[in-house]
Amino acid sequence: MAADTEDETAELDADAATAADASEAVAEEGENSWETADADGPVGGAERILNQDEIDSLLGFDLSDDDAAERTGIRAIINSALVSYERLPMLEIVFDRLVRLMTTSLRNFTSDNVEVSLDNISSIRFGDYLNSIPLPAILSVFRCEELDNLGLLTVDSNLIYSIVDVLLGGRRGTAAMRIEGRPYTTIERVLVERMVEVVLQDCKVAFEPLTPVTFTLDRLETNPRFAAIARPANAAILVKLRIDMEDRGGRIELLLPYATLEPIRKMLLQQFMGEKFGRDNIWEGHLATELWTTQLDVRAVLDEQQVPLSQVLDLKIGDTLMLNATPETMVQLRAGTIPLTIGRMGRRNHHIAIRVEAPLPPAAKQAVQRIS
Repeated sequence: MAADTEDETAELDADAATAADASEAVAEEGENSWETADADGPVGGAERILNQDEIDSLLGFDLSDDDAAERTGIRAIINSALVSYERLPMLEIVFDRLVRLMTTSLRNFTSDNVEVSLDNISSIRFGDYLNSIPLPAILSVFRCEELDNLGLLTVDSNLIYSIVDVLLGGRRGTAAMRIEGRPYTTIERVLVERMVEVVLQDCKVAFEPLTPVTFTLDRLETNPRFAAIARPANAAILVKLRIDMEDRGGRIELLLPYATLEPIRKMLLQQFMGEKFGRDNIWEGHLATELWTTQLDVRAVLDEQQVPLSQVLDLKIGDTLMLNATPETMVQLRAGTIPLTIGRMGRRNHHIAIRVEAPLPPAAKQAVQRIS
């Protein structure tokens, strides 16, 4: 009996071991299937869930990236208005010329060694620019007379104190003392105003090869809210200029809204300075040659009369029309309906001729130019 019991116990242990092995195999197969599903994609209709990194990449948010120019995803689409505006090649040439002019004029203004450099030209929303201005600063609102709009010129505090220090005879080799928490004095505002007028005069000269524009200083402000010249969402061109006076200096920022540049946008779209006058010498010469060889029908009018239409319809061959003219009456020469000049009728060889007795009047010259 004891032997039978031991045999049965051994058989039960063997069955239990076999069942355990089978369950472990099933579990391993299930894990393999889940791993395969994760690697190959959703299985059996299950949807894949994005992790936080993928969501951030899709939306364009990255806490470690502070540069807005490198943003991607939906955020880049939202901010695309900052860089979607067209490039204006001629404006870059104008500001390059402005840098050269300012270098000379500021050297004469300060009697010091001044170096002006162009940092960059960019597009920005006007509201974003006002929020980014480092205070304290002086904001100069100027008027573009021919363009009938306004612009903004910002002078930072470093340049303000440097200009005051240079103009009032400060020592070289010592940085300008900057006092925080106080408004600018009248002397500082007057000196900065003189410098701004010099810069605006250089802007006028820089734009002259393209189009005549007069820049007039309108007012000086220290609060950006009082210098609002456009709507916050409007786009503008921002030009950053760096001014170095040996160990002193600062920055000038020139902001021109796109609405200000709209009247001369076609000129600013030109590719090179040769186009700035809108002229082509080859085409101009060809046009002048063709105009000189153009045939123009000129009529000699002896007299004009107003006759009823019924009388005109009753005219027959052989009827005589009496004109209020004599052999001494002046004849009017016309090109179409435009009176050109007057002359006296005569004969040359076997042809009737008109001798011109008066020069072409200014009104006739203007009319001919409009036709050509």
